[in-house]
Order: sequence, then structure tokens, then C-alpha cells
Amino acid sequence: MAVSISAVVLLGIVVFVLLRGGSVRLGPALACAGFGFFLASTGAAPFITDAISTVTGWISSI
Repeated sequence: MAVSISAVVLLGIVVFVLLRGGSVRLGPALACAGFGFFLASTGAAPFITDAISTVTGWISSI
């Protein structure tokens, strides 16, 4: 649970900085957010969650 919240906050900050810096426009950012939202309801969601958990496990063991 804590990893999920941290990832959401971190990714939110990254998106905000990219929007403010002009690297990404609002339209593509919203399209990516919508894609992620709908991707979470597919069969790929457990695989993505497992992959993120594995990577965070590797990082925490360093």
C-alpha cells in the first residue's frame, strides 16, 4: 500500500514538472492518464503490479 501511494505521488510530481516545463502538453498527458486508468482494469494489471513490486524490492535491497 505504501509503495503504491509513493509511486502515485512521485509520478504526479513528474507529470506536474513536465507540464510546467513545457515538455508535455495537457492533451497528451491526459491521454496517457486515461490509458493508465483503463489499463488498470485489464488482465495486464496484475503483471504490471508484480513487475513494479519486483523492481521496488530490488531497489530496497541495494
